[in-house]
Amino acid sequence: MTSLLIQHAELIVAMDDHDTQWTNGGIYVVDNEIRQIGQTDHLPQDADQTFNAKGMMILPGLVNTHHHFYQTLTRNLPAAQNTNLFHWLRTHYPIWAGLTPEAIFISTKIALAELLLSGCTTSSDHTYMWPHGARLDDQIHAATEMGARFHAARGSMSVGESKGGLPPDEVVEEEDAILKDSQRVIESYHDASRYAMLRIVLAPCSPFSVSPSLMRQSVALARSYGVHSHTHLAETLDEATYCTATFGRTPVELAEDLGWVGPDVWHAHMVHPGTDEIRRLGQTRTGIAHCPSSNMRLASGIAPIRSLWEAGARLGLGVDGSASNDSSHLLSEARQALLLQRVTGNPAALTAREALWLATRGGAATLGRDDIGYLAPGMAADFIGYRLDTLDLAGGAVHDPLAALVFCQPPRVDLSVINGRVRVQQQQLLDVDLPVLIERHNAIARALARGELH
Repeated sequence: MTSLLIQHAELIVAMDDHDTQWTNGGIYVVDNEIRQIGQTDHLPQDADQTFNAKGMMILPGLVNTHHHFYQTLTRNLPAAQNTNLFHWLRTHYPIWAGLTPEAIFISTKIALAELLLSGCTTSSDHTYMWPHGARLDDQIHAATEMGARFHAARGSMSVGESKGGLPPDEVVEEEDAILKDSQRVIESYHDASRYAMLRIVLAPCSPFSVSPSLMRQSVALARSYGVHSHTHLAETLDEATYCTATFGRTPVELAEDLGWVGPDVWHAHMVHPGTDEIRRLGQTRTGIAHCPSSNMRLASGIAPIRSLWEAGARLGLGVDGSASNDSSHLLSEARQALLLQRVTGNPAALTAREALWLATRGGAATLGRDDIGYLAPGMAADFIGYRLDTLDLAGGAVHDPLAALVFCQPPRVDLSVINGRVRVQQQQLLDVDLPVLIERHNAIARALARGELH
């Protein structure tokens, strides 16, 4: 057994149901589990590794519920800077068709590096294109090397333009092959145990890129193995028009018909549900990944997250993109969630504490986890620390340290512990040569955009 001791934190915020906080706080970890938490003087005084957190606020690691890691390679493309979702996708599909296994591997590392430095300790990812031999295994190997807790979504597209779908035919897969590989990755990688670092998710892309048959078979396969399911839904009015014309259903009605609701399902975006649909989504405890920056970037609208939350839906945050957000900073996404809800005219539509709840407790619930999201004995040793004496938080942390993380400039994390292992210290990723990684990533991005990647 190995032990880790955090001592003398200015403030520890548990994010539990009782809003528990400690000053001069500490956390005692054995292997990957929190064993004790409280005031430093009440904890063991020795451990294999000791960290002095004086001047720092500690809180649970943030949880990202929706992303497309490979899109770090196509951030900020000029041709897609001022378009809505459907035009944005049509611009990117031909470029993404050039992805290679190395491109998937390197972009996964880049996205996770940015997420980790923003305070994220657990992330899901939704990759739905697998050209030139790329596989989910490439992402899994990258996430393992980065030391991130990972929910790897085996995404898919099967309906190309010739069958009435949005993506070009050359980027879709045969449905039998999708289902066969989905079963393979579940059997090869999924870990259902407590504190699991890797879980598999089945994730057909969207109503305009997969068939109803694949949706039904994918969720049935997932349920037969006890894994969760994920897709995009009700993101734009264009999608609603497509679903009504093609299926005679709204996007939410279609999901209900196909069995895509319940506590083992979560949908990205959910910008345009109807009032009664919100009620039904809450009753079924269906999950929602709210992606405010992406929804603003693509002019998709404002998701009714307060109504969804109050109805009973599981609700977390997703940075999305990175080419429809162009950032993977999860703490910044919490700030965007707060600001976007207030645009409606209610200055208390979402509070700073609620935004952080969505980024921690809400995200854990959305992914179906009960071992992360708050700090207590018996929980996974995933926690982060921010210094309170920085320029970003000057004048804000002295009044309300926790709210300052959302109202002030979102800082980089100063300390990150994932599964009992220190991954960020003094705002530096450990065991990652970031300049070399960025150099290779940018070379791939240039070649991919020019159609020269081999």
